Amino acid sequence: MAPVTSLASTVDQRIADALSAALPEAGPADPLLRRSDRADFQANGMLALAKKLKGNPRELAAKVVQALSTGDLVKEVEVSGPGFLNITVTDRAITETLAARAADDRLGVPRAADPGTTVIDYAQPNVAKEMHVGHLRSAVIGAAMVEILEFTGENVIRRHHIGDWGTQFGMLIQYLTEHPHELDHSSAEIVSGEEAMSNLGRLYKAARTIFDSDEEFKARARDRVVALQAGDAETLAQWQRFVDESKIYFHSVFDKLDMEIRDEDVVGESGYNDMLEETCRILEETGVAVRSDGALCVFFDDVKGPDGNPTPLIVKKSNGGYGYAATDLSAIRDRVGNLKADTLLYVVDARQSLHFKMVFETARRAGWLNEDVKAVQLAFGTVLGKDGKPFKTREGETVRLVDLLDEAVERASAVVREKAKDLTEDEIVERGTQVGIGAVKYADLSTSAARDYKFDLDQMVSLHGDTSVYIQYAYARTRSIFGKAGDRSPVAHPELELAPAERALGLHLDQFGEVLNEAASAYEPHKLTAYLYQLASLFTTFYDKCPVIKPAPPQEIAENRLFLCDLTARTLHQGMTLLGIRTPERL
Repeated sequence: MAPVTSLASTVDQRIADALSAALPEAGPADPLLRRSDRADFQANGMLALAKKLKGNPRELAAKVVQALSTGDLVKEVEVSGPGFLNITVTDRAITETLAARAADDRLGVPRAADPGTTVIDYAQPNVAKEMHVGHLRSAVIGAAMVEILEFTGENVIRRHHIGDWGTQFGMLIQYLTEHPHELDHSSAEIVSGEEAMSNLGRLYKAARTIFDSDEEFKARARDRVVALQAGDAETLAQWQRFVDESKIYFHSVFDKLDMEIRDEDVVGESGYNDMLEETCRILEETGVAVRSDGALCVFFDDVKGPDGNPTPLIVKKSNGGYGYAATDLSAIRDRVGNLKADTLLYVVDARQSLHFKMVFETARRAGWLNEDVKAVQLAFGTVLGKDGKPFKTREGETVRLVDLLDEAVERASAVVREKAKDLTEDEIVERGTQVGIGAVKYADLSTSAARDYKFDLDQMVSLHGDTSVYIQYAYARTRSIFGKAGDRSPVAHPELELAPAERALGLHLDQFGEVLNEAASAYEPHKLTAYLYQLASLFTTFYDKCPVIKPAPPQEIAENRLFLCDLTARTLHQGMTLLGIRTPERL
């Protein structure tokens, strides 16, 4: 199927053609078309044009109306205000465009004509450490951007840059060497994520206690760091045990989040070890980095500390150790040189913005980033409690991610149980999980990523307002209509007049591809959530105002309304799938 041109694009083109015909002296001009409350669309481009041509905007607008080709597309055009064009399209145009969308598996959404390759760096937990609420946003936002970009045709490579290297491993490996059974499992059967994390947590505390109190152990631990960095086989084998144990735990959390994290996409800090020395050598030889007090540094005119002195990016410390910058710059070299990426997208906390600004500028100076290869930080804000402060437990500790997800499922299950009429207990449990996890993801994604947001479970699982549960119930309602439709099936009838609620729903359905394109190009998944919420709201109004089953309308009207129900269901399902949220058929 060919992609479907939206009504907005078609109207925009018709007005642009009319502008060229009526005012050839103006050259190419943008009609500045947008949706309007006063008509289906409003074009505001005449005002800027009148300024340019030193004419009267209303008179220019009238000339454009005369030159406008209407055909089956435009029902009415009026000049309003200082020279706006208010355009109403025909009911036939709406239904025919939607029928073309319905005939396509992709709902008429075009694939990018010239797709690139984007590496998305997201979901970055640390080995041997528990995931907390701070890890939520990178995973949820990153996974949604992967799906949205892939749907628009981009070639996407996932990367999970886990924290699996560094001096703390000397302490952990030395302790495990001296207590070799600390990571043994209680049985040979499948190990739960909870058991794996419990093992790691217990070992970490014990190792930290002895490290802080025993100078001889501390010296052995530091020697172990040197052995790890030198690639000593026994030390690496012990390090691998920590990585493997942590992966059992990570995968259990990502499974709970209903998110697939593939082993081949997990390339942690350790994955770039062999490149670090060469990265430093290139930066120093090209003059991008310079020695300062024994450290290898990159300086920037606009980055200064509180004392007014330049704050450098430290690539290599004076003691010969490598900073995060060396790893991040090596990762850029790998992603550009080996993975052939032309976009690097980092879904990382806004508090790391200065670090990434300096890293990206360094990579530009080194020539790894340029006009053809860009790096972007999709910076996200903090998860706050209801009190507007960073989310903590009552004891003031960071909230464990698994506890938070379990509570969301528990709350959602209670909502589903209350509403369930004919669901079995197993179905209530399954739906409760889908609704609870969906609620957490949607709350995260429905806020602009850059903003902080309040984690309020009561609001998240509410059936009212801008929540995933509201959208999931709207989807389930579309499916229940088909259960009662009998032998009637969805058929588009372009010859029919549309009721106001049908028109509003139809025009919104037609915008799906444009909204997806905006969300993909600006890395703003909240634009898709806003679209889906409005679609569910418009469907609810349509359902109330336009009977589909009872009282039974005439056959053609019933078929056309079933057609609108079906396209709404498919659009809601596709949109929620891209956000990583399930849409149960029954709720």
